[in-house]
Amino acid sequence: MAGPVEQQIHRDPALFYWILLPITLVMILTGILRHYLSTLLQTPPKRLPLPKLREQRSLLRAVNLRANHAQIARHAFERRKESYMEGVKDGRFLAEGAEGRGKGKPNPLNDPAMMEGMMGMMKGNVAMMVPQSLIMGWINAFFSGYVIMKLPFPLTPQFKQMLQAGVGTRDLDVRWVSSLSWYFLTLFGLQPVYNFILGSNNAASQVAQQMQQQQQGANPMAGAEDADKLFANEGENLEVVEHWFVLDGVEERLLARLGAGTLDV
Repeated sequence: MAGPVEQQIHRDPALFYWILLPITLVMILTGILRHYLSTLLQTPPKRLPLPKLREQRSLLRAVNLRANHAQIARHAFERRKESYMEGVKDGRFLAEGAEGRGKGKPNPLNDPAMMEGMMGMMKGNVAMMVPQSLIMGWINAFFSGYVIMKLPFPLTPQFKQMLQAGVGTRDLDVRWVSSLSWYFLTLFGLQPVYNFILGSNNAASQVAQQMQQQQQGANPMAGAEDADKLFANEGENLEVVEHWFVLDGVEERLLARLGAGTLDV
């Protein structure tokens, strides 16, 4: 029995030089430009004030105490927990001291550091969205409707909408890729190229992450939290910790293993 007939399309070889190659080169150059533009627009982070830094470190100590309670004896754990709970009641760990208790969630618009963070995010979005919008408009204006290449591996029909954007043919093999779809493939597939040219920590390789944050509706103003409430919640977590010490009964366990002859020398 004869196998299925493979669909063939006779394409002009000039499509590689006039469409596929230019789109790829423009995407690579745009990523490099985005990296240096983001570097120029990036503002150096300011040092936190000492009270705010102490507030963050105090909360981090409480989190580490709860996570690593098995590494210290019970009396040491109880002493640290008691000291922390007294500090929470007195407001000792807050950046504003006892006066900061009960003030609720701070307004990020009144925090210069938060405002700078939002401005930096806006600059990054502008550096990302403007070039991509221009490139998409350029491709739609000059290369819309072209089928430029065929993928060398089979795909399921679910990929048809993604790989054949701008081509209104229902019976075309899913492995054929349109020019607009090639733009989206290179947008997310050139990250290893950017990492090779610019290094792993580059602005061009963060496009996918930034677009995912925008799709999820990330709110840049949702970062400020009520510090007093965070300390109180961590205190409640410490209260319910069932402490155990990793060295409890170590002598009996050692002697039992010696007696059973299972100790590895």
